[in-house]
Amino acid sequence: MMEPRLWRETSFGLTAKLWQINWLYVLLLCALAAVGYTALYSVGGGSPAPYATRHALRFAFGLVLMLSVALVDIRLIARLAWPLYGLGVGLLVLVARFGHVGKGAQRWIEIGGLQLQPSELMKIFLVLALASWFHRASHERIGNPLFLIPPAVAVLLPVGLILKEPNLGTAVITAVVGAAMFFAAGVRVWKFALIGIALALAAPLAYSHLHDYQRARITTFLHPESDPLGAGYNILQSKIALGSGGMWGKGFLQGSQAQLDFLPEKQTDFIFTTLAEEFGFVGALATMGLLTLIVLGGFAIALRCRHTFGRLVALGIATNFFMYVFVNLAMVMGAIPVGGVPLPLVSHGGSAMLTTMLGFGVLMSVYVHRDVTFADQRDDL
Repeated sequence: MMEPRLWRETSFGLTAKLWQINWLYVLLLCALAAVGYTALYSVGGGSPAPYATRHALRFAFGLVLMLSVALVDIRLIARLAWPLYGLGVGLLVLVARFGHVGKGAQRWIEIGGLQLQPSELMKIFLVLALASWFHRASHERIGNPLFLIPPAVAVLLPVGLILKEPNLGTAVITAVVGAAMFFAAGVRVWKFALIGIALALAAPLAYSHLHDYQRARITTFLHPESDPLGAGYNILQSKIALGSGGMWGKGFLQGSQAQLDFLPEKQTDFIFTTLAEEFGFVGALATMGLLTLIVLGGFAIALRCRHTFGRLVALGIATNFFMYVFVNLAMVMGAIPVGGVPLPLVSHGGSAMLTTMLGFGVLMSVYVHRDVTFADQRDDL
């Protein structure tokens, strides 16, 4: 049983940490989730069922999870970084062996009645692992190519397992997040240039190994009008919805593309088009502004942190969120091929909501513990 004095000290410490939480940032997340609730209420036909109620309950659970993780000392999270990475890789292996198959892909496993997509969790665990590797390294060690081999393998392993599912969109985002971590740690630009050249040379070979539906997505991206009722249907309907909203939109629950079910996957990948159709350019711009504030807030937390581990973690999580936003918006606008990437905190989906809020919990822990000192902290930054 905890002694009264120790209990008082612990309670005071938790209370002090709660005051340290960036509540303005939490308010931004709540506002974005409210936008998602509004859109999902609309695509549900003006009813909270079946999407909006689940969205609200998942966000409420995620909010509790985020605040709980925010109170955990960031140094403890750092010690758990590589075990969590190992857990993530293990879950990806389980997906390959026993995963649930949906829409031609094997991406989910069922744990206690809950369907989990480990590739979502893997991105957060990868950020923690890379931050743990780089936070105590000097510029000289980072400049040594041999020092970069283990973290490079740590990125390529989950990327390969995610590609095997197959899940090209998430694999690309995971690779970009890993590259961003290398760049933030101080890896020279010319090394990225060499990798870029190698990828460009390997592109024809990679294209030949794509699945048929992935090659079809690229063809559809280049010529969506060639099959308007087949492969090009999704993106053409998305563009119609985006353009038909005009400046102020058709009005709440008045979007014809969403309400008449012309718009596919309107509750997940194409949720932004519903917002643009019903609330117009102004509503779409307001949503994009809110998303931008959340991304910039993550980078601001990184800049305020006094230890390298926290800076790298905050940058990685903010970059992960940015990549999801960028890929989803570019996808629904027809700027890149459709990749099945949801809009975080807006689209319907349990795994995406859980991992997004877990990531923001770690980000908030960085903010709460931004002034702590690591025993092996780098002092040259």
